[in-house]
Amino acid sequence: MNQDITLNNEGIEQIALKNYTQQAYLNYSMYVINDRALPNIGDGLKPVQRRIVYAMSELGLKASAKYKKSARTIGDVIGKFHPHGDAACYEAMVLMAQHFTYRYPLVDGQGNWGSQDDPKSFAAMRYTESRLQSYSEVLLGELGQGTVNWKSNFDGTLDEPEILPSRLPNVLLNGGSGIAVGMSTDVPPHNLNEVAKACIYLLDKPKATVAEICRIIKGPDFPTEAELITPKNDIIELYKTGRGSLKVRATYTKEDGEIVINALPYQASGAKVLEQIAAQMQKKKLPMVVDLRDESDHENPTRIVVVPRSNRVDSDVVMSHLFSTTDLEKNYRVNFNMIGINNRPQVKNIVTLLKEWLQFRTTTVKRRLQFRLDKILDRLHILDGLLIAFLNIDEVIKTIRNKDKPKSALVKKFKISELQANAILDLRLRQLAKLEEIKIKAEQKELSAERKSLEQLLKSAARLKTLIKNEIKADAKEFGDERQTPIVERQEAKAFSEAELLSTEPVTVVLSERGWMRAARGHDLDPATLQYKSGDQFKSASKGKSNQFAIFMDSTGRAYSIAAHTLPSARGQGEPVSGRVIPPTGATFEGVTIGADEKDVLIASDAGYGFVGKIKDLISNAKKGKAVLKCPKGSKVLNVFHVSDYENDFIVSVTNEGRMLLFPISELPRLAKGKGNKIIGIPSARVAERIEFVVAMAVLSFEDSLAVHAGRRHHNLKPADLKYYWGERGRRGSKLPRGFQNVDRIDVIVKDEAKQLDG
Repeated sequence: MNQDITLNNEGIEQIALKNYTQQAYLNYSMYVINDRALPNIGDGLKPVQRRIVYAMSELGLKASAKYKKSARTIGDVIGKFHPHGDAACYEAMVLMAQHFTYRYPLVDGQGNWGSQDDPKSFAAMRYTESRLQSYSEVLLGELGQGTVNWKSNFDGTLDEPEILPSRLPNVLLNGGSGIAVGMSTDVPPHNLNEVAKACIYLLDKPKATVAEICRIIKGPDFPTEAELITPKNDIIELYKTGRGSLKVRATYTKEDGEIVINALPYQASGAKVLEQIAAQMQKKKLPMVVDLRDESDHENPTRIVVVPRSNRVDSDVVMSHLFSTTDLEKNYRVNFNMIGINNRPQVKNIVTLLKEWLQFRTTTVKRRLQFRLDKILDRLHILDGLLIAFLNIDEVIKTIRNKDKPKSALVKKFKISELQANAILDLRLRQLAKLEEIKIKAEQKELSAERKSLEQLLKSAARLKTLIKNEIKADAKEFGDERQTPIVERQEAKAFSEAELLSTEPVTVVLSERGWMRAARGHDLDPATLQYKSGDQFKSASKGKSNQFAIFMDSTGRAYSIAAHTLPSARGQGEPVSGRVIPPTGATFEGVTIGADEKDVLIASDAGYGFVGKIKDLISNAKKGKAVLKCPKGSKVLNVFHVSDYENDFIVSVTNEGRMLLFPISELPRLAKGKGNKIIGIPSARVAERIEFVVAMAVLSFEDSLAVHAGRRHHNLKPADLKYYWGERGRRGSKLPRGFQNVDRIDVIVKDEAKQLDG
């Protein structure tokens, strides 16, 4: 009695619930692993698949037979061998018939057996008919030749094979997937010719390495013509460890400016791909595609046409995006986990797998040869007895006629076995003719030669190896085909960024005094004419494109980036910048700029310090912004000014006391962040007490003029006039004319067209 089981007072067995559940779950796990989910290395089949193939062979449904209703086959399978649901059993049968699921289908179906778009759209088993494919002969051809062990079925009334005597490593050819308890398997299909050559190579060179085998088996061969784009080194590593992943990509061609997809990855649905592309088009994520068509038919099972907006659209870039975002590119997990010849699950590398299968095949061939040899020896034994009977025909006839127990008499008189005596007694009168004696001697001679050949094969490992090689070559010649999945190296697919998907429309970003923002289409807008909230007014504006970032500078020197296409329209009054970002307490927004990442900009404080940076230095995804300019005590940031030519442009700055200084902007350093260098000389104490500070600043070229505005008055300074204000960087500058020293703003005049820079 099990020590975990005890008897109570009433004599009832008891077991701890913990022990019972552990044992029950362990039993269930072992059943699922060995008898349901994992394929056997010998024939590459799970029990349900093996039972379907065997039941069909018992029904006589060979490749040359007439089709028979699938319901009849399923009835036999679940009634005799597999007591499970008919729907699950029929689905397993359907998968073995689908040419787009199995690389080498085992079942030949007639009727609706599903499509690549919807593999489960097959008709009910009462409507479809089936028989075995000719390839199934590889699994069944040697079944009745003593090659495998047999076991009783679930009710003990019939026998079924424990495994099928496969002549090829079907576990690699058709692959398979399954989920057991605590483990799973995912074996991709392979090309028959390549696997057969690898087996022959291993028979000749048992110490071959994975790298050598990978020169023969290039990689998996799926039943679709999509490309396998996994790097070669990754494939070799996969075969070394038995685990890894594969990447398969659809193929396409270009026809008259259109993109034609003509092959999909394994188990990818064309209908689903169309839905995925159409969904992106509806969400404006594919603005460069204007039309999508499905032109698939019987001649072209896969033909999806993608129509670009114009010939300027790069088809390869569009497809790279689609590979990244749709099922046009799929990843497949690989796990060579299977039941080995020791009946235990194990993950195997490619060499171990093939060697173990060759061991299985060698044992199978030996059993077949021994079975045939035993049959020949039995027949020769009987023929020896028949020959004795023919040589003594009269005495045999006399003994049979006169004796009550002729068998015993024959055994005693002619010193033959009971088996031989039975064969003599079973002879017909017509077989007593002289011609039959000649036939017996001829058969005896023929069988003796075959016996000698079989004995030589069984005794010689070299001859046995040659036989196995020749049989593998013969099957490869009959059932092999060309590789369907090309292996190519491709660049990694890349989806379009949000900026790339946006149209690059010109926009003008506007900032108000109270920190409200908005964006208007075009560059012809006069921001001062827009409507503002009561008590608010225009402060700053900058021109750029809708796919760029609008950068807002606060008074503490922090920069905040907001995508321009997300800004509210200028038709309304906008929204506060502080609604999107988190500025420090008390900070105000002093300016806005927008432009290309590499655009040079002047960043300065009203303390008279600044430097030249790039737009990309100001961009940050953080809501709290990015500290860019270090402002001296009491100072704040001026607006950001665009620099057209760092080597030739000039910077002009004006203080509240009417002092103006002009010098080459190249005298300022290029920095990503910091305080910068002194632009115009103002004592720090006067800045801290807000006695003196910069009120306006601008960047201009050698030919530009400058308009100085003071109240309602303005004064134009031509290039010749500006020479008076030239000086060294950091100087105090020269005084503006009387009446223009209380400067409000300065405008740069470019070739007679006023261009206001936010000052």
